[in-house]
Amino acid sequence: MIGAAWAAVPLLALVCALALTVRAGSLSTDPTGLLGPYAICWALFAVAVWRLRRVPKRAALFMVGAGGFAVAATGLLAPPATSTDSFRYAWDGRVQAAGLSPYDHAPADPALAPLRDRWLFPEGAACRGRDRYPLPSSTGVLSCTRINRPAVHTIYPPLAQAYFWAVHRLSPEGSRHKPLQIGGAVLAFATTIVLLRVAPARAAWWAWCPAVPVEAVNNAHVDVLGVLLTVIALIVVARRRVLGGALLGAATAVKLLPAVTLPGALSGLLARPRRAADALAVAGSAALVVTLAYLPYVLASRASVLGYFFGYVKEEGYDDTGGHRYAVLRLFLPDSWAMPAALAVVAAAAVAVLCRGDAERPWHGALTVTGIAFVVFTPGYSWYALLVVALVALDGRWEWLAVPVAGAVAYLGRAEPAAGTAAYAVAALVVAAASAVRLRSRAGRTPPPPPPPPPPHRVQEP
Repeated sequence: MIGAAWAAVPLLALVCALALTVRAGSLSTDPTGLLGPYAICWALFAVAVWRLRRVPKRAALFMVGAGGFAVAATGLLAPPATSTDSFRYAWDGRVQAAGLSPYDHAPADPALAPLRDRWLFPEGAACRGRDRYPLPSSTGVLSCTRINRPAVHTIYPPLAQAYFWAVHRLSPEGSRHKPLQIGGAVLAFATTIVLLRVAPARAAWWAWCPAVPVEAVNNAHVDVLGVLLTVIALIVVARRRVLGGALLGAATAVKLLPAVTLPGALSGLLARPRRAADALAVAGSAALVVTLAYLPYVLASRASVLGYFFGYVKEEGYDDTGGHRYAVLRLFLPDSWAMPAALAVVAAAAVAVLCRGDAERPWHGALTVTGIAFVVFTPGYSWYALLVVALVALDGRWEWLAVPVAGAVAYLGRAEPAAGTAAYAVAALVVAAASAVRLRSRAGRTPPPPPPPPPPHRVQEP
């Protein structure tokens, strides 16, 4: 009882701190002001998880489940605080419910004007609020939208679109952002339940992580659906190759990022000729699911199914030698070398996992490749790292949680790009130091001596 109480105190403090942070959040008015409260949430999370180790197993399982429910629920206490992506989700669901492909028209297209309402498309004085994007108006009335990048087509893959449509169809009229937040809470808690079954000692690393209520619930990022599918895929792929590959393909058709876990799903298979069929089953089923998911939209919308993908890549600086991508590598290399070096590092990590990874623990290799990709590409959107949090809960290498912390600093502190660079550099140092300690500890464990051979059997003479 004493151990449970010691863990419950910081957990309760974490829930209260998250509730206050979510309700006070505003990226448009004071983004850097959120860094302090968010840092406090992460500190309380670390203390709560640390103290959970001394709680008896049965009580710990209950605490993780109940605490995960409470932590996720804090994200429902306010409208989206630090992202406007869910407004695009709601719009894409509405467009599909009207029988149209979301890839055919941008939100600003006058052809979709009959679908507009005053929530997503305010007018007049309401356009002076935060996070408003101006639109041309033929009536002379000031017109705007809450949807970011309203002049470009949607970027989200087809199974994400299916999720947006389903949420829209299940939502009452006028419910606005709340159904998407509830959907995020359900998916986040479902991930907790899955982790409690396969990694009960570490499920709290996902269930109580501050990134989950902020990004998966409050901001309602669809990434959480991809995370859930990826976690299930990596759990089943070691025993059921086709099903695991299909689930990984479905995760990729929700958000492209889970594709980086494919080397983990193929851990060690390519180094064993007899397992080539298994590797083909995983990769082939994943590719087939992605193809089938895209096919209806390709037939209906052709090349526009790629949406704003290439524009996004250019906007975020992934295709050039400037900007804030590859920030850690740029500390040591010329700008023009950064992108090739990043690709080479990730490729080397993937090959190592493919050849020497543990086929029984595919999440181990998946975390290695995914974490390294984050460190070298230094993405500026914190919700991408939800995948890293779930992989840490599966695998147990806590040091990789420094990556989602760095992502949050880069996003909330983007007015000061040096802060994001420093945060990712610190994350890289934390991972390197912890990995070195693990390797040294493993090398220091001398195997026990083999048992002595049995005495020779003597046949008794008559």
